[in-house]
Amino acid sequence: MLVVPGFPKGSETFIFNKAVGLVGRGWDVRIACAASVAAEWANYPAAEAELVRARVEVGAPHRPLRAALAVGPRVVARSVLSAPRESARYIWRGWRRFGMGVVKRFYGDCHIVAARPDILHFEFGSLAAERMYLRDLIGCRVSVSFRGYDLEYVGLDQPGFYDEVWRQADAFHFLGHALVELAHQRGAPASIRPTLISPAIDTDRFAPPDREPVPAGTPERPLRLLTIGRLHWKKGYEYGLDAVRVLVERGVTVEYHIVGDGDYWEAVHFWRHQNGLDAVVEVLGSVPHGVVVDHLAWADLLVHPAVAEAFGNAVIEAQAMALAVVCTDAGGLPENVEAGVTALVVARRDPEALADAIESLAKDADRRIAMGRAGRRRVLEHFGLDEQLDAIEAFYRTAVGA
Repeated sequence: MLVVPGFPKGSETFIFNKAVGLVGRGWDVRIACAASVAAEWANYPAAEAELVRARVEVGAPHRPLRAALAVGPRVVARSVLSAPRESARYIWRGWRRFGMGVVKRFYGDCHIVAARPDILHFEFGSLAAERMYLRDLIGCRVSVSFRGYDLEYVGLDQPGFYDEVWRQADAFHFLGHALVELAHQRGAPASIRPTLISPAIDTDRFAPPDREPVPAGTPERPLRLLTIGRLHWKKGYEYGLDAVRVLVERGVTVEYHIVGDGDYWEAVHFWRHQNGLDAVVEVLGSVPHGVVVDHLAWADLLVHPAVAEAFGNAVIEAQAMALAVVCTDAGGLPENVEAGVTALVVARRDPEALADAIESLAKDADRRIAMGRAGRRRVLEHFGLDEQLDAIEAFYRTAVGA
């Protein structure tokens, strides 16, 4: 059972692809979440959405009270009736551990108990930090994925935030070496055995266009820049916008598209306006996944100015579309690309360096096209979905045998 905050989510296509892939290989996958928004399903192919929709287990609501009273008893009763032994175990062991507090916890966990999982997999380590008790109360194996969100900033104000996870989880998945290093800085003992599985994509969905090696950055042929990602402080949008301002001041004609939505929406628009880039930068919000491919086909470069990044799915997708990348050295990005071959990598928080790299590729069209083609080859060799699913299956079999 995969535990996520919400499912599906446009910014977490990797979880959707993983669920679809495992179901296709015969695994009995369930997805436990707090919410499932109907509109999000429209962003995915109908056949694949139908394959996993019935496997989503949404927890009982806590608010508003009216909804909790209306839905809660039915959800709890379903758990007790469909998994009586597991429910009894949960309540008995939970009573000894939490006393009356077990009632509230069972209400929040009953959709998980009803699924009777053999493996409970937390897709984000931060979700596991306060729920490792489920291993004992349900009697299942627990595995955890750690992403940049978990290790770069969540719980930094709470020493020992992940101590219970390090102590009790049966298997640990990391996207790359940079995150393993961060885990050790966050208290992970040397004895844990990390499994490295990088993100992957369905390369068949990314068909690169025939890109012409033409110089760009003039009024006749503006340089087309693209950034894709959640509007969040970690993505470094202010540095990307500063770099575009520098380019404009140097006389480079730019069209810059930003695809994504999030809490940083107002900040991005404010910074665009402050830099005088209202006519240069278009913030497109969230778009369906198929439309993302169209934007990647339109662009000359993907710009990823992140200050913190676990790996960067958008960077993999850009390389799959034979699109050259300019990115920072944040987190796992240097593992995602091959510096100087598929991308130019600069120091984070350095708009001048970012502008220099972008301008160099604007002028050198042959190099830009060659880097894009090298990126496509890199994705086909290292980030295919079938190879990732093989690794995930092996990971779960290890967790069961832990």
